[in-house]
Amino acid sequence: MNGKFFDLKKEKQDRMINAALKVFGMQGYRHASTDEIVKEADISKGLLFHYFGSKLGLYTFVYDYSVRFMTLELKACINPLTTELFELMKQMEQGKMHAMRAYPYMQQFLNRAMTEDVSEALLAVEEKRNLWLDSCARWYNQIDMSRLPQGVDGSRLYKMMELTIKGLMTEKFEDHSFQPEMLYDEICSYLNMMKRIVYR
Repeated sequence: MNGKFFDLKKEKQDRMINAALKVFGMQGYRHASTDEIVKEADISKGLLFHYFGSKLGLYTFVYDYSVRFMTLELKACINPLTTELFELMKQMEQGKMHAMRAYPYMQQFLNRAMTEDVSEALLAVEEKRNLWLDSCARWYNQIDMSRLPQGVDGSRLYKMMELTIKGLMTEKFEDHSFQPEMLYDEICSYLNMMKRIVYR
């Protein structure tokens, strides 16, 4: 990436980042079009390639940027002493909500990247992907599954809620009703409902 990208006004940087996150996040690397990205960002194609060199260069940059930004937001919201599954998940979603105020498609992009199947894209972000997975694993391992009632499989419960949250987010983007605070409130309502069911 051309380091002069960060000399641009913040508004223009964010416009370009958000455009890339949206197109990559909704379509995946294979089907994402640089034509669509520059149209979304309201910039010339020449400018995009001037700063990022290629579609792969742009993808690599936004992945690295997303991992750094999202990790900082999550660290700020997750209490290292929290061990209760539902409370920890709420803190994680709060961190994501903070990130998505500035970059609405960032979590959707990270979710989509986990199922990426284009080898050049996978290889380009492998190191940062492993860092992101390590961070997610540390937060997951913070949960004290022994606090759950007997017979409740904590890992399956966590996966079920994670899939529900991803589905809710995708639904909001597809019907164009996404608002970070409203999504957070809806996610919390699902977490609260499941908590009542589990602990009743």
